[in-house]
Amino acid sequence: MPKFSVIIPLYNKERDIQKTLDSLLSQSFTDFEAIIVNDGSTDKSEHVVKAVKDTRINYFSKKNEGVGPTRNYGVEKATAEYIVFLDADDYWYPFHLENINNITEKFPEAKWFATAYNKKHNKNLTTSMISPILKKGEGWIGLVDDYFKNSLADALAWTSAVGMKKGFFEMLNGFDTSITHGAGEDTDLWLRAALASPLAFSTKISATHNLDGSNRISHTNTLKRTYMNLDTYEAEALKNPFLKRYLDLNRYSLAIQYKLAGDSAAFKKYATAIDLKNLNAKQRKLLKQPATVLKLLVKSKVLFEKFGLRLTAYK
Repeated sequence: MPKFSVIIPLYNKERDIQKTLDSLLSQSFTDFEAIIVNDGSTDKSEHVVKAVKDTRINYFSKKNEGVGPTRNYGVEKATAEYIVFLDADDYWYPFHLENINNITEKFPEAKWFATAYNKKHNKNLTTSMISPILKKGEGWIGLVDDYFKNSLADALAWTSAVGMKKGFFEMLNGFDTSITHGAGEDTDLWLRAALASPLAFSTKISATHNLDGSNRISHTNTLKRTYMNLDTYEAEALKNPFLKRYLDLNRYSLAIQYKLAGDSAAFKKYATAIDLKNLNAKQRKLLKQPATVLKLLVKSKVLFEKFGLRLTAYK
């Protein structure tokens, strides 16, 4: 039995999957199996995967259902005690699984774990995640005192740098399949995991979130997506002000997206539920802007990123 099962959902990623698999197969820690699940791709993704010859790769194909059901299917097929996730347009540095293994060796009782990561915005701009936990210095491995306090800009858990014991994933009932088109099914699972058990974390950056990949699910039209229900966690938020702030920041993000999409009713639903004290001055100002101004600001953000400068309202 391998130490890790690597779950890779695949949907129309023929331009990206080779680099992802190259990063997987170049790992210094080699005791793993890969579970690749083709979610009804209509391009040449299957051809690319089947051309890779490695006995650790297990390939499955099914009808298109979306990323949540596809990851759940992959976990069902996993044989290892530990599962880790890798999306088909992201990539790992050669020491990522070694980094993950170091966490599990230091905290064998930990039910879930994650590493720090970079964000590739485009070919000219790659930045590290933003979190106060990085102040502990590179190479720190420990249990996080409060997941939400450390996830108010970039979340500590990001899909291609996180893993769980398979039994813990099953106890949480996996990804919520009612959430569609990448509209928070990962955020929802990490939130449930954080409420159930401490996160073991390494500040060593060993993976890259490729925001510049092809056919990204996050580009799906806002009005076609079914988002996670943030109100589910309001009772827990009464006991943790950082959780409340975390929920309100997610509401802020959704409110902005709905205003940009022209859905004023959905915008109002999310905006009125926010405690404005949980937003910074920049966010409060943006929330009041008309959609025309927001669209101009989005274009400006993309332009600045092309010149190597990241703009964010979260710091």
